[in-house]
Amino acid sequence: MTEIRTETVPLVDGSALRLTVAEPVSSVRGGIVVLHEARGVTDAVRGLVHGLAGDGWLTVAPHLYHRDGADELDGDDGQVQEQVDRLEGEQVMADTDTAFGWLADHDISADRMGIIGFDLGGSVALLVAAKRTLGAAVSVAGEGVTTAPTSGLPALIDAAPGLTCPWLGIYGEAAEGEQDPQIARLRDAAASSEVATDVVVYPHTGYRFDNDPDAAADAWQRTLNWFDSHLR
Repeated sequence: MTEIRTETVPLVDGSALRLTVAEPVSSVRGGIVVLHEARGVTDAVRGLVHGLAGDGWLTVAPHLYHRDGADELDGDDGQVQEQVDRLEGEQVMADTDTAFGWLADHDISADRMGIIGFDLGGSVALLVAAKRTLGAAVSVAGEGVTTAPTSGLPALIDAAPGLTCPWLGIYGEAAEGEQDPQIARLRDAAASSEVATDVVVYPHTGYRFDNDPDAAADAWQRTLNWFDSHLR
C-alpha cells in the first residue's frame, strides 16, 4: 500500500523545506512535483500525491508556505490571499528546484520529471515549465492568466510562449455558456511555443470543476495520459 510521509530539507537561506512524498509500491516510472493550491497542502493535495504514486510515479509536494510555518490554511479567503501575497517568485522557484533535486537524488532524470499544480500551484506549474527543463507539465485551474499570481512571477500569457516541455491546461467554464476570453488568450499564447500544448475547458462546471464527479474523473484520466505520453 502506498504511504505518504513528510521529509525536511535544509535550505541555504537557513530555512527548512518540508516535502510531502509518496513512493510507488511497484517499479518507478518517473517523478512528479505537485504544487499545492492557495490553501496549502490540503487533503486534496495529499490525495493527488497518493494517486500519482499509485500510478507508478515517485511524487513530491513542496510546502511553499514553510517560511511562515504554515502547511494548510484554515482562515477566510482574505487571510489566504494575504499568505499568497507573501510568496516571492525567487523563493517559489527555489523550493520547486529543491523538489526536483530530491527527485534527481532518487535517480530520476530531467526528461522523466513532470510537474502539476491546482489553483495557485497550477499557475506556478506553467511558470516552472517555461523556466526549467523537464518532461511535461499540467496546470489545473491556474490563476493569474493576465495578471501575475504573486510578486516576482509573470502572468501566464507572458510566460506561455516560452514553454520548454509539453503542457496541458485544465479549466472549468466560469458560467453556463460563458467562454472566458482570458483562457482563449492563454491557449493562443501556449500554442505559440515550440512544444505540444492542450487546453481543456469543462462546460457548465464553474471554476471548481473538480466538484463535478464526471469532470474530475475525466481531468484525472487526461492528466495520467499526458504524463504517460510525455515522460518516457
